[in-house]
Amino acid sequence: MLYLPVLVMGVLALGTYWLVRSTPVVEHNAPERVRGHEPDYFMHGFSVKSFDPAGKLRSEVMGDVARHYPDTQWLEIDAIRIRSFDAKGRLTTATANRGLTNEDGSEVQLIGNAVVVREAVPASKNNPEQVRTEYRGEFLHAFMDTEQVKSNKPVELRRGKDVFTADAMDYDNVQQVIRLQGRVRGTLIPATR
Repeated sequence: MLYLPVLVMGVLALGTYWLVRSTPVVEHNAPERVRGHEPDYFMHGFSVKSFDPAGKLRSEVMGDVARHYPDTQWLEIDAIRIRSFDAKGRLTTATANRGLTNEDGSEVQLIGNAVVVREAVPASKNNPEQVRTEYRGEFLHAFMDTEQVKSNKPVELRRGKDVFTADAMDYDNVQQVIRLQGRVRGTLIPATR
């Protein structure tokens, strides 16, 4: 009986040793594997619409194929087509061979045969007539929230019958200011009465 407590302690020690050996080792969280610039999902023949709080269509983005890149959170779209309505309901459309847009859609880069068109608005009692405006170039960078379009490549601007070309452009729709840089040429057609 004198050895009974030692025997019990020995059995408990062996049981504890067995439990420690049998328990799986907890692995520390390995750092996430760094992924290269590879898409994590694709969309084919898609259309994405966004609406304002009143339920009116604000914009629609369509394309043949879209690829999302998780490392940059940008979406690359082949054969991009965009329709956008401002607060007054004026339509602006954009097309290009390829487009890049950020996560919240506040920036859109149009690459290859880029065309942005703001349709004409007839005169009303509070607003003068606004003629159709068209921008063309191999690269146009649109900032949707600030209503700016920029390009560091040659562009062509058509405003009604007037035509301008330049090596670079910076257009601010809110301020109604356009800066054409480089070799700038323009053809102004007088209005007929």
